[in-house]
Amino acid sequence: MIIEIEEDKMWALHTAIKQHIRFVCATFFVCGLFSLINPALAQTSQANWPAPGKSIRVIVPFPAGSGSDMLARMLGQKVTEQTGAPVIIENKPGAGTMIGAQAVSRAEADGYTLLYTIVVTHTQNPHLYKKLPYDPFKDFTPILQLVRSATVLIANKNAPFNTTAELISYARANPGKLNFASYSPGSTSHLNGEILKMQANIDITHVPYKGTSEASRALLAGDVQLYFDGTATAVESGRNGQVKVLGPATDRRLSVLPDVPTLDEQGIKGLNIVGWQGLFAPGNMDPVLADRVSAVFRHALMSPEIKQTVATQGNDISGAGPKEYAEIVKNDYQRWGEVIKHIGLSLD
Repeated sequence: MIIEIEEDKMWALHTAIKQHIRFVCATFFVCGLFSLINPALAQTSQANWPAPGKSIRVIVPFPAGSGSDMLARMLGQKVTEQTGAPVIIENKPGAGTMIGAQAVSRAEADGYTLLYTIVVTHTQNPHLYKKLPYDPFKDFTPILQLVRSATVLIANKNAPFNTTAELISYARANPGKLNFASYSPGSTSHLNGEILKMQANIDITHVPYKGTSEASRALLAGDVQLYFDGTATAVESGRNGQVKVLGPATDRRLSVLPDVPTLDEQGIKGLNIVGWQGLFAPGNMDPVLADRVSAVFRHALMSPEIKQTVATQGNDISGAGPKEYAEIVKNDYQRWGEVIKHIGLSLD
């Protein structure tokens, strides 16, 4: 059977089909256009970080008033001056930086929650604790290595030795009579003491304290005889005659102690892993945003006031960005892992 369609109805059907095809094509075009625009908008938004009205929270896993806290606050002030965004420093001390680190690991990777910490968090803790409340690589995005730091071996001013060689001789003749402080178990000050003990083949006892202030006071009071202290306080105490400076645990001589040989130069191998302070974001941050956050904080880091403060502390400005910093973290993770495994140290 043949169905005849009137010419005007045929034309109307033809027109409707054409309009539908145009609508479908337009829909695909718009969708395609948005797929191109959206990433561009996202990148523009990230490039404009921080957004107006947003504040930046920087978690510091140390008590207020510590050296790291002081520098974090200086950086925050400079970032505020630069961007207009308030920077809130939130102190979450305890558990060898793990409390603060865990808080950041659970935050959104939007650039508004950051971690200011030291080398122990990502390169030492993973080897010291079997149950760590964060993954040092998956849960964090390296943003900026701020400062290269060091520890210096110092002794109580009344200690019966004046040099590292004399220390070793005395310790071998008097096993178990010398104590060394650390600002927490598993910290760089502790691990360096264990390396000294192992490499020099001496018997000295570790005494952990809660923070650098307590450890320093114990050394000055004579409760302990040895301590791997931070550069700034070690140099100041040495200049004031309060302690004896035996040598820095660094890969090269310190500019503030140019005449003092490193412990490596003095024959103690392994005491040349440089510490650092740095900035991390939660894991899986978009690389464009990571670069933007890094650039903002690097600009603050390079201000004359902060550079002078870091130099006064006997440390060096770094400024290594996300990619370079990630490699530094990875390499130090492996080096500290070898040391801790060799010592056989575990904190849980």
